[in-house]
Amino acid sequence: MENEQKKVMLSGIQPSGALHLGNYLGPLRHWPRMIEEFDCYFFLADMHTITVRQDPAALRKQTITLLATYIACGLDPEKCTLFIQSHVHQHAELAWVLSCYSMFGELSRMTQFKDKSARHSENVNAGLFTYPVLMAADILLYQPDFVPVGDDQKQHVELCRNVAERFNGIYGDVLKVPEPYIAKVGARIKSLNSPEGKMSKSQPEGCVFLLDTPEDIARKFKRAVTDSDTENCVRFDPEAKPGVSNLMQIYAAATGKTYEEIEAEFQGQGYGVFKPKVGEAVIETLRPIREETQRLLKDKSYLEGVYRAGAERASAVAERTLRKVYKKVGFIQR
Repeated sequence: MENEQKKVMLSGIQPSGALHLGNYLGPLRHWPRMIEEFDCYFFLADMHTITVRQDPAALRKQTITLLATYIACGLDPEKCTLFIQSHVHQHAELAWVLSCYSMFGELSRMTQFKDKSARHSENVNAGLFTYPVLMAADILLYQPDFVPVGDDQKQHVELCRNVAERFNGIYGDVLKVPEPYIAKVGARIKSLNSPEGKMSKSQPEGCVFLLDTPEDIARKFKRAVTDSDTENCVRFDPEAKPGVSNLMQIYAAATGKTYEEIEAEFQGQGYGVFKPKVGEAVIETLRPIREETQRLLKDKSYLEGVYRAGAERASAVAERTLRKVYKKVGFIQR
């Protein structure tokens, strides 16, 4: 009996900054298992980044570095499709068609547009407003069954579903309406210097990046916020001890130990012993990723082969969808 065809999964990330520990201990560490279960498409969303002004050389470097880091984290290019968004022209072409089926009122209600407009008031451009339409095109081109949903993208995925249903309501069953996929998110890592908020690249001193040197990682953990109590004991209590609990969560994710085992390990030793140990565990967790990323970045021909092959595979699938859409709206076929 032939194997049942795998369901399709798609996910993208902007190469506008480096991946950090929160990304890895959250969803990214589970992606290598995901590619065994699903037919996965992972893309580097460079087109989305330019809604905010980018340094061109830095963007090119970040895109290649992110590709290498993805592979180093276990995304085998032989088992999934890894590509750069701007290398697949169908994304921009479908986005234009879908923009004609997206309502102004829908887009104006997008929370991210309001937030980014406030943060970048000097550059409130049309791309920032229509960003969710390009995201809908990113998704619908590959007719995926599932799209991983984070808290900050729920609105955009819902808009994607609405636009697909609107288009299908006019032209028939053309675009597959994807279901949101609630992935195993793993640990929800907080900032090392502000444990009330999540780890973010916007706070670099509270953020451990996957490619940080061991010295930088050790320094950040030694300076990590614990708690203002007088206990000085390692105990998991997110409400009363958010700083220590965050460090325990990181240590548990890095070592596989339970909170009870961690409490027993550091009983009577205090934060001065605990924080460097967490740093050491993270250094060893990230060491193979950093070293493999550095090795891959020296092999430019290999990385070029990966993104060229990925774009070819992605473009072949995307073109089938775009041709169907073009035919339905009345364009003469190329």
